Amino acid sequence: MASYRERLVPSPWIFIATALLIPASMVVFAPIQGIGFALGAGIGVVLYAGVIGTLVGTAPVIEVADGELRAGRAHIPVGLVSAVEGFDGSDAALERGRRLDARAYLCIRGWIAPVVKATIADPQDPTPYWLVSTRRPGDLKKAVEAARSSAV
Repeated sequence: MASYRERLVPSPWIFIATALLIPASMVVFAPIQGIGFALGAGIGVVLYAGVIGTLVGTAPVIEVADGELRAGRAHIPVGLVSAVEGFDGSDAALERGRRLDARAYLCIRGWIAPVVKATIADPQDPTPYWLVSTRRPGDLKKAVEAARSSAV
């Protein structure tokens, strides 16, 4: 049973911004003989649906279940996580930018500002920590800590 689960789907403004594909394709295809605005709009709708399908279909899942922390395709036992910190606002921007270690595992999305940093305690693992986007950093932190304490 999952104690935490979140799918990192795009924010509503991403859907609105990508809707600009429809008028853009109308402008591109309208001058072509025999296509016109109607078919251009149809092509734009198909392109828009493809982009939305790709964004939603490839959205990673963040989950704490069965004694593991899962972020996208990666997973690690919570027993190997030594510390969990949540960051929001300018602190989150610093963690994703100037404070970022190039060896860290990243599962971040630009449309989700808060992040959680899970420090890895495995001496054999070259990854010092995971940096994971989440809309609920406090809940993710509590879930990892609860799973860690119940695993001991």
